[in-house]
Amino acid sequence: MKINTLELKNFRNYGRQIVKFDEGLNVLVGKNAQGKTNVLEAIFFAVIGKSFKVNKEKETIKWREEIASIKSNFSREYRDVDIELIFNKASKKAIKIDGVSIKKTGELLGNVNAIFFSPQELKLVKESPDERRRFMNIDISQTNKRYFYALNRYEKVLANRNKLLKITKEFSVLKETIDIWDRALVDLAEKIYLERKDFICKLAPFAEKAHSYISGGNEKLEIVYDSFDAKGKDFKEEMLKALQKNLEKDFKHGFTSIGIHRDDLDIFLNGVEVKSFGSQGQQRTAALSMKLAELEIIKERTGEYPILLLDDVFSELDNERQKRLLAFTSRTQTIITCTEYALNLKAKLLHVENGNIKNA
Repeated sequence: MKINTLELKNFRNYGRQIVKFDEGLNVLVGKNAQGKTNVLEAIFFAVIGKSFKVNKEKETIKWREEIASIKSNFSREYRDVDIELIFNKASKKAIKIDGVSIKKTGELLGNVNAIFFSPQELKLVKESPDERRRFMNIDISQTNKRYFYALNRYEKVLANRNKLLKITKEFSVLKETIDIWDRALVDLAEKIYLERKDFICKLAPFAEKAHSYISGGNEKLEIVYDSFDAKGKDFKEEMLKALQKNLEKDFKHGFTSIGIHRDDLDIFLNGVEVKSFGSQGQQRTAALSMKLAELEIIKERTGEYPILLLDDVFSELDNERQKRLLAFTSRTQTIITCTEYALNLKAKLLHVENGNIKNA
């Protein structure tokens, strides 16, 4: 799959801009703070329906403007897809697929797939489990709407259970009323757990291969899924028992201490935990390898490679690793941002300056 054209209107620092992309390597070149990353954000927005930079979508509207839009044309193996997003300061965002309005963001997922990586993705390795759950959720949701909706329902059930824990005054009353939320929670948790387990089982060997290639084969990357352990028994039954066992503690603290909302990934290089003991270079390469592994997962599930969006990755890689990275990603359409491009590899160069893009 690939993106053919992107039209921006009052998005970030762009007034009106139309960009055409080649099916291979596309390089957005320019100084910092000129609008290169904004292009990647717009593409990701069209694919996922959310920004990787902000939660408040109205922040993407250009200063002193009321409405912004992103129009994009994508090609898949058997069809083209037109996706349009409209942001209005006075109302919720609107999404259209092939000219038809959709009501839920979930309907957008799966029409096109994309993988995004920037130096900020170090959070995937260095920071809290929230980042690693987000990594799993975005990737799995792109190709599995059932997962996306199960995750949304789980979060709502969890919020209701936590609310009950906080507002109930008597523990005896809580024991009589919480069972309905416990059973709903474990039903959804099992579905999410199985999808995450399958995802990591497939991702881990691809990530190991990518890391070995980029780093020159000196380190072995290992990724382990850390979730509720049913110890080989029935997942729902064991999790239900665990919820009941921890109920008094949950009542005391006012939140649910057991469940897939506490999942994590353990990441090792040569048996050593990268988060605590890896260098920044090792952490960066591990995070990049996990992102590159997503290419193969999506290819396996959809039959096509996703679009790869790489933001400012060259600044942390020497020339040899830059070449290795682009060789590894040559099978998919790749859009890269950088301050300068000196590699002798065929690419469409797009010069970005102060919200204007021209062929370089």
